[in-house]
Amino acid sequence: MLHRLAALFACLALFSAVPVHADPADIDAAARGVVRIIIIQMNNGQPTPVSHGTGFAVTPEEVVTNAHVVDEARQDSSLTIGIVPSDGGEAVYGRLVAVSPRNDLALVATTKPMHLPPLTISGNPNDESGPVVAVGYPQNVDIAQGLSIADLFRPQPPVESSGSLAGRRPSRQFDTLLHTAPVARGSSGGPLLDPCGRVIGVNSFGAETSSAEAGFYFAISTRELLPFLRANNVTPQVNGLPCRSLAELNEQERQRAEEQQVATQAKAQADEQVLAQRREEELRKIDYQIIDQRDNRMALAFVLLLVAFGGGGFAWLAYEEGESRRMKIGGAVAAVALIGCGIAWFSRPSFAEADDRLQDRLREQMSANETGAIPTPQPTGALMCTLQTDRSRVIGPAQPSVSLDWKDDGCVNSRTQYGFENGAWTRILAPTDQSNVAVNRYDPSTGEYRMDRYLLEQGQMSQVRKARAQYEPPACGGGKAAAEKLGAEQSAVLALLPPEPNERLVYDCSKAQGVTAASPSPVPATPSAKP
Repeated sequence: MLHRLAALFACLALFSAVPVHADPADIDAAARGVVRIIIIQMNNGQPTPVSHGTGFAVTPEEVVTNAHVVDEARQDSSLTIGIVPSDGGEAVYGRLVAVSPRNDLALVATTKPMHLPPLTISGNPNDESGPVVAVGYPQNVDIAQGLSIADLFRPQPPVESSGSLAGRRPSRQFDTLLHTAPVARGSSGGPLLDPCGRVIGVNSFGAETSSAEAGFYFAISTRELLPFLRANNVTPQVNGLPCRSLAELNEQERQRAEEQQVATQAKAQADEQVLAQRREEELRKIDYQIIDQRDNRMALAFVLLLVAFGGGGFAWLAYEEGESRRMKIGGAVAAVALIGCGIAWFSRPSFAEADDRLQDRLREQMSANETGAIPTPQPTGALMCTLQTDRSRVIGPAQPSVSLDWKDDGCVNSRTQYGFENGAWTRILAPTDQSNVAVNRYDPSTGEYRMDRYLLEQGQMSQVRKARAQYEPPACGGGKAAAEKLGAEQSAVLALLPPEPNERLVYDCSKAQGVTAASPSPVPATPSAKP
């Protein structure tokens, strides 16, 4: 009967799997916050491992593991707890903060600063089906590698094993998740991750199986983990947004760009049609004006011609009567009227002038629009930027909105100068106490503020910090030359980063209207979006 149930669960797990794959970069980034927990006994002044398990950072100096991993040290005061990081650094002793045997959870604090990268806990995990990855330090792998006792105290990358969720499976005492990602002795206390590297459970135990049966394993769910942490005054990083891949986002952005291009072309065609109609209307008005002007000039020429004949007749009569003075007056009037008649006749506007008048009128209208129309608000000055979750890939916690005071010279919040290169404003931030690099970008033409976060291992971070140390960002007010110099200097750091970031936050910025928000720090102290 047990064999049939195991086979049935295996089939259900296979059929319920979602065709989504975990991102290796995100899993590797999360694994850098996983540690080996060693129970230590001193023999002749030398530390000797009694047993070991796995834990993961929930703050830079606090680690979660299973209660049964540290149970020996809790009951025997002669035993101590050791914490060995997975990525560089030295092992340190741990201090037991809290133990909850009911749901097999424990909290251990480091006795020296380790600056561990905290893992993010999924605030809305899919606990029914889908791919998962278990991360830990199985003893059978240590034995197969032939690791010595000294090796256990040195940083070693944890083992990552993939599987699928088989649904929630509450035990008699606490809420658990059933999954098929292999977990062996020594992996207890390690995280169970979703495809974005977020914690959905704490691996605790496995089902007893024979070699012919499918392997099933149990992880303590976040329904148990989160209340345990909060009860012990730990505020973890929690993210409840959907897990999305960068490939999906990039494809979405490509389609969005195509739609914008089509919309731009359609608008250009519509504008061209409107302009053509306007040209026709203006040309018709100009034709009517030319006809009116020609008619007026012809009428004036006819009137002047009559005056010229009248003046000539008057001068002739005066001549006949011998009145030389009246003759001169009449002749002068006739001459002036005749000249005016000629001018009025030959100054009539030609229909060929219509195109020239049209161009002059269009130029006048454009000039009036540029100087007299209400300008479109540009995304500069005091801005409020709102996170666009549909365009973002958020793994850690993120601020839903940030304030941004942008100046035309690339100065942010009156203290952080952005670099300018290839038409883009960029600032690279590489905090010395974190294993991540943030590349912040702002486009004043669209009001888009974007932050790409790269979660790097210590070797990569060392290279980035070395390249970053080769230049000193200028203070605000240096002008475009200083911004272009910074942009060129930052390119050396950009060249060291992976092709794709682990996290992408996209914000839409608009003029702040009476909203006061905390001005973000130029260097992100936590994995969040800050200019």
